[in-house]
Amino acid sequence: MAGGGNGRGQWHRDAIATISIFEFDFLMLLLNLSHPLTPDQLARVEALTGQPLERVIALPAQFDHQQPFLPQLGALMTQVAFSPEEWQTASLVVNLPSLNFIAALVLAELHGRMGYFPPVVRLRPVKDALPPRYEVAEVLNLQAVRDEARRKRGA
Repeated sequence: MAGGGNGRGQWHRDAIATISIFEFDFLMLLLNLSHPLTPDQLARVEALTGQPLERVIALPAQFDHQQPFLPQLGALMTQVAFSPEEWQTASLVVNLPSLNFIAALVLAELHGRMGYFPPVVRLRPVKDALPPRYEVAEVLNLQAVRDEARRKRGA
């Protein structure tokens, strides 16, 4: 990951997207719906994708378990101020929330807005680390998984 300055590799933490992605459509954005990521984790995402991260959109998904999840998902996603065109053209990688029900809803919502499944970051615990910490294990290409499953279904 590039250091400071105004270069393409510089990333910024933003709670809400406020600029047009069309200005940065050649740069990758990370939608982080989980715990904050460290500089080392962000650098690993860049290394695995081969693209610089321009921005991190921090949007922690903390849902109230006593309330229905769909309205909470709607409220969460409206915080990302992308136009329909931006949702469909952004170079976006996602760090999903760890709770499976929320992650499933987020993926369904993103697929509907984007027209495809976004790549997702998989974290794993660092072996024997004290205190516990996590590293980026891989970036999963969900669309490729879907496409391969469709190919197998048709075979």
